[in-house]
Amino acid sequence: MTRRLLAALLTLLTLAGCSSAPTGQSASGSPAAGAPQRGGTITYGRAAAVTSFDLNNEITANNAFAIDKVFEPLVSFDTTGRIIPWLAEKYTVSPDLLTYTFILRPDLQFSDGTPVTAADAKFSLERHIKVQGPLPLEAPIASITAEDDHTLTIVLKSPYTPFLSELSGFSNGIFPADFGGRSEKDFFASPVGTGPWVVQSWDPSGDTTFTANPHYWQTGKPYAQNLVYKVVADDTQRIQQLQAGQLSAIEDVAPATISQLQSNQNVTVSELGSWAVEQVFFNTQNRYFADRHVRRAVAYALDREGITQATTFGAAETVHTLIPPTIQYSAQVKALDNDQDAARTELAASAFPDGFSATLLIDSGDSARTQEAQIIQAALKPLNIEVKIEAIELNSFRERFKAFTYDFMINSGQSDAPDPNGLITFQADPDGFSHSFWTHYTNPKVTRLMREGRVTADGADREKIYAEIQQILADDVPYIPLYNPKNVVASLAGVHDLTPRINGSVLFQDVWLQQ
Repeated sequence: MTRRLLAALLTLLTLAGCSSAPTGQSASGSPAAGAPQRGGTITYGRAAAVTSFDLNNEITANNAFAIDKVFEPLVSFDTTGRIIPWLAEKYTVSPDLLTYTFILRPDLQFSDGTPVTAADAKFSLERHIKVQGPLPLEAPIASITAEDDHTLTIVLKSPYTPFLSELSGFSNGIFPADFGGRSEKDFFASPVGTGPWVVQSWDPSGDTTFTANPHYWQTGKPYAQNLVYKVVADDTQRIQQLQAGQLSAIEDVAPATISQLQSNQNVTVSELGSWAVEQVFFNTQNRYFADRHVRRAVAYALDREGITQATTFGAAETVHTLIPPTIQYSAQVKALDNDQDAARTELAASAFPDGFSATLLIDSGDSARTQEAQIIQAALKPLNIEVKIEAIELNSFRERFKAFTYDFMINSGQSDAPDPNGLITFQADPDGFSHSFWTHYTNPKVTRLMREGRVTADGADREKIYAEIQQILADDVPYIPLYNPKNVVASLAGVHDLTPRINGSVLFQDVWLQQ
């Protein structure tokens, strides 16, 4: 997979964007045949329910990919990860890289018909800074000023290279100042934003129904009248319901079924590269996996290429670092991989040379991870490491690992923005919200390099910093990167222009239904 060259993010000091937004395209880049038709309901099969619309306090995909239907940021990204104007029709960056000026699109309205002003943007971003949350604004912001109704100025205390990338994330969406006169609780129970969709009904343990935003700034969109998020936890059942016509489309198509669906003339499969990396995560507070030699032994015991081929059927690329090849500065590291002699040597050097028993935690609705777990179980048996596989429902799975009540687990690291800082911060900062993706991995050198990477201008020096970080992580093995999957969605043939974003979401404003 070709690496995306994103070095121009801050070297382009002035960028003026056109006022129109990109239109939806098929995976091949060609628009769907025929003129878009209006109306109808898109029923989208998803793995888990939406539990919150508080954009500043959420991170998991079940919530993030519902939040981005309602709230939108000042800037966004295209299919390659290039930063593009969104609610701001253009922006400028001062030569000293300290002052960012955003000009809002004219006549922007919230879904309740009230105008969007720079004061709303100021309130939204300042609320995010106050809350911090799982995806905080890490930039050293000195001030945020609404110069007038349409001009917002943000001044930094010092240069911060990933700033625009951070702003493009869903957690920096814009909402009414003072929550439109409501309490925070009432506002996020029935949110108002600028996105293409409005929450009509919402069951935190079940389905969510959206209706088209009549005030959306992309004229004539969304094409459909309603969007229903239907919870179908098991990936096999989602496919069965799609083929039976009970669902219009589904997310997270199981790799083993892609070929089957592609041969079905009543189904369209759309693919795009992703910012995700499938990984094995270790709880480094666990007595066994606190031992670096044990983690290294497990890494050596696994055949990553074999796991990729067996579980993704060519729908992924084997990787050895947490930064996928779709994000700038993904490095070629010297990895611990598929060496049984080295695995035995590492285990012999550990505090547990005779082996031990541990439980591998997975999401029960993911068939690929079930297979991955079985392969890992078999691979560790020759080391006398007995692996028990515990498969539980997705939301319970998330609660467990966030509480550090697991030994090791299979999960994916997913970037929400195109700069490598996001993944490094989330997976390697022991003091951050996730405590190094709930591994509690701590390495002072990595922490220092992480901070250097944020303030170093794009180029060779920054590339060197991230290469060093990735090599340290490959040696310490707080997690074992396995593969970079594709984002794959499937829809009925009468559903047009449904394609995934590179972050795994689908926005749906461009999707239309054959009537």
